[in-house]
Amino acid sequence: MTSPAPDIDEPFEDESDLLGNDNDVNQDEEQEEEGEELFGDNMEADYRAMPALDRYDPDVVDDEDYSEMSQGERAAAEATMHKRDRAAGITRDDRFLLYDESDEDEVQAHKRRMAEKAATGEIEDTEMIESIENLEDTKGRSVKDWVTMIGPRTEISNRFKSFLRTHTNSKGQYMYKERIRHMCESNQSSFVVEFPILASKEHVLAYFLPEAPFQMLEIFDEVAKELVLTIFPSYERVSTEIHVRISELPLIEEIRTFRKLHLNQLVRTLGVVTATTGVLPQLSVVKYDCTKCGYVLGPFVQNQNVEVKPGSCPECQSIGPFMINMEQTVYRNYQKVTIQESPGKIPAGRIPRSKDCILLSDLCNRCKPGDEVDVTAIYTNNYDGSLNTEQGFPVFATILLANHLNVKGSKEIVESLTEEDISSIISLSKDHRVFDRIVASIAPSIYGHEYTKRALALAIFGGESKNPGNKHKVRGDINVLMCGDPGTAKSQFLKFTEKIAPRTVYTTGQGASAVGLTAFVRKSPQTREWTLEAGALVLADHGICLIDEFDKMTDQDRTSIHEAMEQQSISISKAGIVTSLHARCSVIAASNPLGGRYDASLTFSENVDLSEPILSRFDILCVVKDEVDPMQDRHLAKFVVNSHIRHHPANAEKTVPVEDNPNDISIPQDLLKKYIVYSRQNVHPKLTNIDQDKVAKLYSQLRQESLATGSLPITVRHIESIIRMAEASAKIHLRDHVQENDINLAIRMMLDSFVDTQKYSVMKSMRQTFQKYLSYKKDHSELLYYILRQITLDTLAFQKALHGSRIQTIEISEKDLLDRAKQLDIYNLHPFYESNIFKSNNFVYDSRRKIIIQTLPESIDD
Repeated sequence: MTSPAPDIDEPFEDESDLLGNDNDVNQDEEQEEEGEELFGDNMEADYRAMPALDRYDPDVVDDEDYSEMSQGERAAAEATMHKRDRAAGITRDDRFLLYDESDEDEVQAHKRRMAEKAATGEIEDTEMIESIENLEDTKGRSVKDWVTMIGPRTEISNRFKSFLRTHTNSKGQYMYKERIRHMCESNQSSFVVEFPILASKEHVLAYFLPEAPFQMLEIFDEVAKELVLTIFPSYERVSTEIHVRISELPLIEEIRTFRKLHLNQLVRTLGVVTATTGVLPQLSVVKYDCTKCGYVLGPFVQNQNVEVKPGSCPECQSIGPFMINMEQTVYRNYQKVTIQESPGKIPAGRIPRSKDCILLSDLCNRCKPGDEVDVTAIYTNNYDGSLNTEQGFPVFATILLANHLNVKGSKEIVESLTEEDISSIISLSKDHRVFDRIVASIAPSIYGHEYTKRALALAIFGGESKNPGNKHKVRGDINVLMCGDPGTAKSQFLKFTEKIAPRTVYTTGQGASAVGLTAFVRKSPQTREWTLEAGALVLADHGICLIDEFDKMTDQDRTSIHEAMEQQSISISKAGIVTSLHARCSVIAASNPLGGRYDASLTFSENVDLSEPILSRFDILCVVKDEVDPMQDRHLAKFVVNSHIRHHPANAEKTVPVEDNPNDISIPQDLLKKYIVYSRQNVHPKLTNIDQDKVAKLYSQLRQESLATGSLPITVRHIESIIRMAEASAKIHLRDHVQENDINLAIRMMLDSFVDTQKYSVMKSMRQTFQKYLSYKKDHSELLYYILRQITLDTLAFQKALHGSRIQTIEISEKDLLDRAKQLDIYNLHPFYESNIFKSNNFVYDSRRKIIIQTLPESIDD
């Protein structure tokens, strides 16, 4: 039996026996100074007798006798002691001496503890084989520290690998296996994982990902590369890195709302790209040559913040100089872009905020200035000496390190089109009324203005540009100018076009300058070099530029867009920069006439303060007049009231007390947007077998009328306008060839544009001259209603002059209407009497008296 430890608290009986003589004390002091000598001449002194220590303390020694314990009693005692230790938080590494079935839970708990010890490094890695079941329990550590430990890192890797291998979509297909295979077939180096799907299957990984994005994405990339190499073992020759791109993060942050809370977090934001740098090579894995001995040092993995350099050469121990080994160093693509807040998201009275975003590897060159982008990135900081000098140390600049970049626009919509979408688009194009349906869907919240909506529809679809032999380019985009009275929804038309067209830039004449519309040269604050910044027309390349308050622009500013509207390019020669920028876009402008209201007794040129060169660049001129008509005003008022009732925030069911139009043929806005993009991307109609004589005869006739009336000059541009509008009409019908119907429609639009800009006195005779063109594709009911409406207004004015304002009904002889109809080769009026347009405007036909009666709305006084 071993002797128990002595009681330290008991005083020694004889201190001299313990301390020994003075020589021993001095000897001990010398040993302490020189260090303890374990072996030597005095080694036996360590084992000398010391009576003060070599005895038992009677208070400690237990001399009582104990009976032997049975096996059951011993097991119960062991269980009690183990329960006591567990309650006290004491872990026991030894196993139970006796095994019992009730200890099964304890065995599992012990395995988990062993795994946690492996994670913290307390035991060897080889001992950690068990998986971590409760991965979200970080044991009080931060998420970043937890995911870098060996155990959690291995568990995260295994779970993500299982997720990629086993996840199936609703059709039972292995979604990410197919995506990886498609990536490898295209020789790409990244694929997308949707965050909502990851969160639904592996919620712990989705919880860790935004908190520790650097560490988690590193694990994801390693797993993805391992999985790719198991499917395609030699794929490393194509790409040394495989990246996992996280998309559809649920929370979208505005650029101006980034704060300290978001640092080193995975965030998602929207914005417009305003500037991009070139694609530069960035050091990824670098090796150095020692210039003294030629030894190759490395590899050193570079990060975004600090440059990693070698300290000394392990071969010759010198501290440099070192040269980068160009052959063995691995580079990656690097590009910096500036993302600015979207124009619609900026609070009133604030300037737009911007943030630098770094694109690496295959994300480079995905976007260009003017693109609206959806970025998922890590919001992190980098040291900027100039910023610290300006703001006072310590202040750091913040950047977005992009993980996923999605360019919003036509390409995105085309890629997202499903088979059902394409089939519905094609079936819609086979409807013979598809043009009328699209026109009805343009700004459905605006009543009337059929001609303006038709012009906007043609401009949104556009024609085909031509460049024979890369020598003489002819534009295909259609420019539209809307001019008319205030309160006729011109700005609302522009706003609707901004929402429905795939790529638009909206600006106003008062808030735009010449350089703001075209391009401007400025000094970069970082590099102090002259750089070129894109203006509105450049940003709207392959899209539409919307300019409101066109008349408020100065003549110098309007002159700057002459080249952009016809040649569709912008030439710059400033500060040593001589270049030409693309501006391949349609221009849709809105302006008010001189004096505030359009005067029908004057020509269009006299009503607007615009020069002839810029007027000739517009393909369609829309004159929007606010005419007084009791029935039309009544319908307009009802429409506006119903619209306000239907769209009130409290009206969840969108119900209105008055019945909607049963003949509504409009298309849902989502389908219309897809239809526009599909047509612009896939349909390119050709000009074959068109009636050239008809166009030539019309052009000659228009030139004569233009000289006779002295209004708008007709130029060769108007022939090109007819062709462009015919191509746009063919695009609307998804046709590969321009047909006779498209030419007739384009001629009718051109004539409407020309006739409406004439004086009122000339307009009537001109309508008579070009009647056969103007009546094309017009429903006879609409045409007859137009004639009946003119007769009604004339009769109403005559009756008011005779009897005053209290008039309830107007009677019109059928003979008057029939005489006017015969001039248009219309002889049967009975279908018109049965039409909806006749009945909805309160007209009644009395067959016995051969008269048409219209009941006017009651006056407010009554």
